[in-house]
Amino acid sequence: MHVLMTADTVGGVWTYTQDLVGELVRNGVQVTLVSFGGLPSSEQTEWLRDLPEVDYRPTSLRLEWMREAAGDVEIARQYLTEVVRQVRPDLLHCNQFSFGSIQAEIPRVVVAHSDVVSWWISVHGNQPPENEWAWYRREVQNGLRGADLVIAPSGWMMSALTANYQFDGETRVIYNGRNVALFKYCDTRDNFVLSVGRLWDKGKQLQLLLDENQSVPVYIAGASTEPGTATIAPNGDPRLIGMLAPPQLIDLYSRASIYVATSRYEPFGLAPVEAALSGCALILNDLPIFRELWDDDALYFECNDSHSLARVVTQLSQSDGARQGLANRAQRRARERFSATRMADEYCKVYEQVCLRERVA
Repeated sequence: MHVLMTADTVGGVWTYTQDLVGELVRNGVQVTLVSFGGLPSSEQTEWLRDLPEVDYRPTSLRLEWMREAAGDVEIARQYLTEVVRQVRPDLLHCNQFSFGSIQAEIPRVVVAHSDVVSWWISVHGNQPPENEWAWYRREVQNGLRGADLVIAPSGWMMSALTANYQFDGETRVIYNGRNVALFKYCDTRDNFVLSVGRLWDKGKQLQLLLDENQSVPVYIAGASTEPGTATIAPNGDPRLIGMLAPPQLIDLYSRASIYVATSRYEPFGLAPVEAALSGCALILNDLPIFRELWDDDALYFECNDSHSLARVVTQLSQSDGARQGLANRAQRRARERFSATRMADEYCKVYEQVCLRERVA
């Protein structure tokens, strides 16, 4: 099977793409990969050096959620249509909504990693301004309607899609996964809290960790600058350690005793999976998405409440036994449910089903 996959180089979709493409190639799937959102760094493409059979085509065209993206998205659609004509794939796997509506006679799978409307509602509590986001809504809706199958990484995300957009096609939930072998476990832990996320993204609300005096040290890794905006000057806070290269972050996961997820908007959340695979105990914002994914294998603080978060951090940091038990359960759950191998197996089954229906039709 030959899959043409779109990706973006901004955020977690690139990490998801890395793990999924690697597993697909190992399963004998031919992959042509086209990326958008900005040309990747050499560090971002290092994994492709081990996969020379992947036909990779990077572009710097804007993503559909970015400001003034309409022109770039139309160019991207035309470019992708031409790539389809050239390489003649069996299936198009779109990690952006807009490409579900391209004019090409092949099956299309659209994966909904996140969207502006559900983000806005989670962060602001109301609908985004219609005059600013009307074009985006149409793009998302047309892409969903054009897909042969819509996939979301969680039941919560799929429910948000169906509530916010009008489409009636087939849907499937496939949980994201990470390459388990990448993460290392250390018996000796430092009693500190780690969190990872974009500081500029209100949906991550990392300020919850900074608003209270925590009982143990806190470190937050992540970008402070929104793509396409002016650089934010660092404020000198030693808790904010900036963007880390993957080996640095993996090392930090292996030494942290507790990982905290503060997000008020999270369609899935790869960082808690990475932390759990590394042996961290999880403290999560009490959201339906986290309950869906982690159930009783994590501790929860009251929704969006920094005081509650500080209390739970103190409680867990003072009990080695409770912390270790929780970490063991989270790691076992992550290995069983959120591995890249399991994710790729499910995608391969979906690809075969969608292509078979196309051939029969």
